[in-house]
Amino acid sequence: MSRVLTPRAEDFPRWYQDVVSKAKLAESGPVRGSMVIRPAGYAIWERMQADLDSRIKAAGARNAYFPLFIPNSYLQREAEHVQGFSPELAVVTLAGGKELEEPIVIRPTSETVIGEYLAKWVQSYRDLPLLLNQWANVVRWELRPRIFLRTSEFLWQEGHTAHATNADAQAYARRVLHEVYQDFMVNVLAMPVVVGIKTARERFAGATATYTLEAMMGDGKALQMGTTHELGQNFARAFNIDYLSADGKLEFAWTTSWGTSTRMVGGVIMCHGDDRGLRLPPALAPVQATVMVVRDENGVALAATRLTRDLVGAGVRANIDDRTDLAFGRRVVDSELAGVPIRLELGPRELSKGQVTIARRFDASKTSASIDAVPSLVASALADDQQRLFDEAANRQVERTVDVTTIEDAIDASTSGWARMAWSAIGPGGEATLNEHGTSVRCLTRPDGSLPERDDDPHLIAHIARAY
Repeated sequence: MSRVLTPRAEDFPRWYQDVVSKAKLAESGPVRGSMVIRPAGYAIWERMQADLDSRIKAAGARNAYFPLFIPNSYLQREAEHVQGFSPELAVVTLAGGKELEEPIVIRPTSETVIGEYLAKWVQSYRDLPLLLNQWANVVRWELRPRIFLRTSEFLWQEGHTAHATNADAQAYARRVLHEVYQDFMVNVLAMPVVVGIKTARERFAGATATYTLEAMMGDGKALQMGTTHELGQNFARAFNIDYLSADGKLEFAWTTSWGTSTRMVGGVIMCHGDDRGLRLPPALAPVQATVMVVRDENGVALAATRLTRDLVGAGVRANIDDRTDLAFGRRVVDSELAGVPIRLELGPRELSKGQVTIARRFDASKTSASIDAVPSLVASALADDQQRLFDEAANRQVERTVDVTTIEDAIDASTSGWARMAWSAIGPGGEATLNEHGTSVRCLTRPDGSLPERDDDPHLIAHIARAY
């Protein structure tokens, strides 16, 4: 059989595009930079969305929805914010056949429009904290689009909160960072992430601090998986988000924002995929096990239906593939491309022995087992392969991260992995040099890898990489 995908070692970007296309995850939309997310890709996003949504609500935030169209004047109120987003803005100047008196920006993010309404809804300290989240689309005009990773329109969630004190705002931004994002990425996506603070150069426009989660992809590059931002009182002052304190004083609120997006789908592909296609972490996979009918003879299809029902009853997301009009080999290839963690092959020969062949996507291993034992064996295999995917990614991150002492060595190391270096030896000048060579300081951590509170600690360690 001819190869289905370009080998990763031969051309990683081409391999990625092959997986997106042949696994039927997404394709380019009619406008440059847009994408159509196909059902297989959207099912993965829905799993991400549902899990994250429950975590966000557990952290106290409630869902709302704000307009796609934002008056240009709103963005102008926070100078650093509008300057940071200006190159990416899509602006409407004509509507209803008439020139608009004021241009309308299609939301690149919602700090400004939500700030307008926070100012209306926050009156007293009793209204705080106000914790909001929305699931929406945003538009950032992308010059070098890549499906899921960088598109002009993408899907995401964005949280926005207002607090009575700086300490409360800071604590909440960190709570979301760890309890919502990091826990989800480690335990659901099976992706180790470096959690750190962004440098001033990389900080979100208008924020006082940006925290990030960086993951290593299969080719050694970094992908920013999510961010949380402390906005200080910058947006509160710009939009008059003030409140009457318990002491009867008028105070400006302290705000945060935070978000993740469909970029995570691309991250899962590039972190876990192999030369046969996707390898979905079982905790994420929309379908965890497929019962595949080899040939429908002697009651095989009926037995496969019963087995599927038993798996679902045991809490496994399972389906049946009884498309015997298609070649078995073709169906196997399609299952592997889609990243289904476990394939259960059942034909007349297996059924006559009361057995099923268990094929595991993680390592392509095959074993035979009694049909009655399959539900418990599958549950165990799913948990095992979830951990093995994480361990594989964590080992790669360790093996491809080196400690360096010079900018030149950091640039050299970033061609195949990540570098770590004392931030004090880099500084703004060194950071500019790194950028000139296509690499960047992804984040700063304490020497022990923990999250710092400020980006000006002289003892911080810089994590350096080329990034998507």
